[in-house]
Amino acid sequence: MVTGDPHGEAVAASSRWQSLSAGIDSSHRKIDEIYGCDVFDLRKMRDRLPKNTFGAVVETIENNSKLSTDDAEVIATAMKDWAIERGATHYTHWFQPMTGLTAEKHDSLVTPDGNGGVVYRLSGSNLIQGEPDASSFPSGGLRATFEARGYTAWDATSPAFIVRGNNYATLCIPTAFVSWNGEALDKKTPLLRSIDALDKQAMRILKIFGTDEGVKSVGSTLGAEQEYFLIDRNLYFARPDLVSCGRTLFGAVPPKHQQLDDHYFGSIPPRVNGFMAEFEEELFRLGVPVQTRHNEVAPGQYEIAPLFESTNIACDHQAILMDTLKKVAGRFGFVACLHEKPFAGVNGSGKHNNWSIATDTGVNLLDPQDETHTNTQFMTFLCSVIRAVHIHGDLLRATIASASNDHRLGANEAPPAIISIFLGDMLTDLIEQIEEGKTSRTIKGGELDLGSRTLPALKRDSGDRNRTSPFAFTGNKFELRAVGSTASVSWPNTVINTIVAESLDFIATRIEEAMGKAPTPGKREEVVRKVLRDVVREHKAIIFNGDNYADEWQEEAHRRGLPNLRSTADALPALQTTKVKSVFRKYKVLSKTELGSRVEIFAEKYITEISIEAQQMASMGRTMILPAAIKHQRNLAETVAATEGAGVDSTVLRTELELFVEMVCLLKDRIEDVEQVRELPETGLMGQCEYCRDRIVPAMEALRAIGDELESQVEAELWPMPVYSQLLTLR
Repeated sequence: MVTGDPHGEAVAASSRWQSLSAGIDSSHRKIDEIYGCDVFDLRKMRDRLPKNTFGAVVETIENNSKLSTDDAEVIATAMKDWAIERGATHYTHWFQPMTGLTAEKHDSLVTPDGNGGVVYRLSGSNLIQGEPDASSFPSGGLRATFEARGYTAWDATSPAFIVRGNNYATLCIPTAFVSWNGEALDKKTPLLRSIDALDKQAMRILKIFGTDEGVKSVGSTLGAEQEYFLIDRNLYFARPDLVSCGRTLFGAVPPKHQQLDDHYFGSIPPRVNGFMAEFEEELFRLGVPVQTRHNEVAPGQYEIAPLFESTNIACDHQAILMDTLKKVAGRFGFVACLHEKPFAGVNGSGKHNNWSIATDTGVNLLDPQDETHTNTQFMTFLCSVIRAVHIHGDLLRATIASASNDHRLGANEAPPAIISIFLGDMLTDLIEQIEEGKTSRTIKGGELDLGSRTLPALKRDSGDRNRTSPFAFTGNKFELRAVGSTASVSWPNTVINTIVAESLDFIATRIEEAMGKAPTPGKREEVVRKVLRDVVREHKAIIFNGDNYADEWQEEAHRRGLPNLRSTADALPALQTTKVKSVFRKYKVLSKTELGSRVEIFAEKYITEISIEAQQMASMGRTMILPAAIKHQRNLAETVAATEGAGVDSTVLRTELELFVEMVCLLKDRIEDVEQVRELPETGLMGQCEYCRDRIVPAMEALRAIGDELESQVEAELWPMPVYSQLLTLR
């Protein structure tokens, strides 16, 4: 960066857009040369915009100021010129509705000039605002079906990008999506509001400690790891359950799967490595900074991990990553399966949502630093998170609830449904000191001597990690491990931002009231320690460093008053409580109607997914498994008849036939059970959620049990679909 360059300084200050090269022009240009970077970020804006217009963009990003109409026209023209130079013919307002996917409507950049020719055009008004049809997107009752008008609004804090195909290139402009009356119909709008709420309350804490000088804003940062399965395309499409439901509704666990732990971090198969290389190249071209790739626990399972970014951009990049993952997988003959539990009996997939708080100057406010016991500001932010998660653990649990994630939570690879916080030895000791009213020590990790003079001494962290904890402190951030692999990370981070903002508000208010108008540094320290001591004493029940899978923990959690919300049907009512409505309304993240719409959307999705699975399962049982079983039964019967006709004792064969006939009859009965319970009662959405949990899911589990048992009995040539040993083996 050239010293004294005001535009360079503006770029450096705008941490929200520092993704690939952290503000270093030379490395950005190298990436641009290697990958042909298709992102219209601040660096490209700086090169193409007049100084005053570029300054207006930076001011919009940093201070939420509004762009003038003239500036919008200049930006739109520059963006259009850049896009058509890179082959774009269309543009779209790219947004994230409540469907769980992204959405886009393509408009041409080409306009007839009236003289038989064409011109390329993108107006400032078209850049700032679009109008897709909102009638068919989930609104949860916010809009009637006939009320079709909705608006997309340009999010200037997230850079535009170009998506390419074999014969097309489309300029994608990240936007928010709202209804005609201004209510949020998407995931981005509440997220941006929650970031504003966190910013306001965190700045109060910095002001208390006198560390706000030069800081314009505080926001959350995010790194969301993504797990996924790769399945051979031809096998995938031979499984109707994978195609329609994303998971196998039938399937016996093979003799060998993950028991030997030989897949985890193992050598990546060449075909998969080739896919990963092209996948990462596509992501770099789209401005998504990824760093790590490796084999996961289950056969055919893999993980990709990004670098940390501001939460809004990280959430956009997560959506881009999932879409790109599916596209690139097809080029290598794979289907990328993101379902939380595509295969019963082996590990499922999730996202590790690594969340922290940082200033726009690059200071991580959750970094303990070396002598943590002297870092009272860090303790304040830490205690705010502890309080937030304790008060709103039920909300946090509801945030990651879904029909697909219900199959995974509590299994060996995912935290259980009880929300708790892992702090590790050093921070737990610090919390105990805070409770006593005086902090005087910081536990050190020391070094590890590996016993060989050729190996270096390793620096040991002050505490171990806990993979069973749903919300774990991992060095300088908190990791919410329970987010599902299919989920958007926007909603969990909207919730975390909001509840932490509420706790920061609570703590800041108590400190400010106790300090008075002219506090001394000594009084501030005394007041802060007293406030934090009270917070710890009231909310330390949420801290648990042990095995979250242990039965004893469930009993202990009950004694501590921590909710155990085992399913989505148990968790969703938390969103209807006065406590939750109040916190979203107070910080202007979601209005009462906006929150109510989300409850309805989440409940409808849960009910619909289970209903689809039940219908698909009954269909597969009746049209695929039952015919195969009957053929096998006929073959057995013919064998028994031939044996008896030859005068040979057939007792063993006849017994086997009789047992198999009983299994076939049981299969028919359980298919009928699923078909009968599929009819939902008129009990309202929450009542229907409970019905799905109590009636449909158990009926499906019973049908699966007999179906999987038949798979182990029916001769392989007759079985009508690929089995796990085929699906989990990549060729």
